[in-house]
Amino acid sequence: MIRTILKEIIEKRELKEGFDDAGRPDMKYYAFDWDDNIMMMPTQIIVQTEDGKEVGMSTEDFAEYRSMIDKEPFEYKGETIVGYADNPYRNFTTEGDSQFIVDAMIAETGPSWDDFVEAINGGSIFSIITARGHTPSVLRDAIYNMIMTNHKGINKEELISNLKKFRDFTGEEGMTDEDLIEKYLDMLKFHPVTYGEGSAANPEEGKIKAMTAFISYVKDMASRLRQRAFFKDDVSNNFIPDFEADVKPTIGFSDDDERNVDKMKEFLKHAYPKGDKPVKTYLTKGGEKKEV
Repeated sequence: MIRTILKEIIEKRELKEGFDDAGRPDMKYYAFDWDDNIMMMPTQIIVQTEDGKEVGMSTEDFAEYRSMIDKEPFEYKGETIVGYADNPYRNFTTEGDSQFIVDAMIAETGPSWDDFVEAINGGSIFSIITARGHTPSVLRDAIYNMIMTNHKGINKEELISNLKKFRDFTGEEGMTDEDLIEKYLDMLKFHPVTYGEGSAANPEEGKIKAMTAFISYVKDMASRLRQRAFFKDDVSNNFIPDFEADVKPTIGFSDDDERNVDKMKEFLKHAYPKGDKPVKTYLTKGGEKKEV
């Protein structure tokens, strides 16, 4: 049986990532907010003082103050803030695409960085679900640069090694290392939820839509991967399992903004009333990661 063969492979440590003890794909996926979660980016939102001056606000501070902006004056950095400046999210849109790639390489790492490194090095599928409005391909380019430079724990050779194991497993051979990396990046999902439309001040609904799409994507991917595991050696079977019914992927979603996490939890509660939620939510506010 193919399952027995796969279990033997795992016991010999020929496959280290992405499979459970029974030799099936473990269906573990990730979804990451970007700012103050993966990276502590220097990009700032621009707010306005009572005398018309522009002041930059960090994304970490914005998570605390955004419910007050344009609603009531408050003190920030010795200034009285009365609202947003004109085009306050200019650095987070397509206008800031080039700078995003630069900032991503110089930023300090955030509380979910180790999980991000684990996902990449293991060749795991993940989604970036961010309130930013950059061109989606810019997020892909930033991650490509991190892979190619072995950025802060990311290991290109380890990623390639794991991708080759998956390719051997699914019968897709003959790809170059560069092809493997490009194909891997093509399989990831990048959701800057205010790209084109959406509210940067209230990104919760956009993140829920992105998560809904990602859940469907990973369920389909997990089902197809399991089918390929079952039929890889053209085993003749009289019984065809219901892969769709059997697939229960697990997605870990991390975000530093409590409101985003609360809204996501509320959505999941209503979408999965029986408690079989496919997403585990993690709050990384203040630099500490905890499941909520």
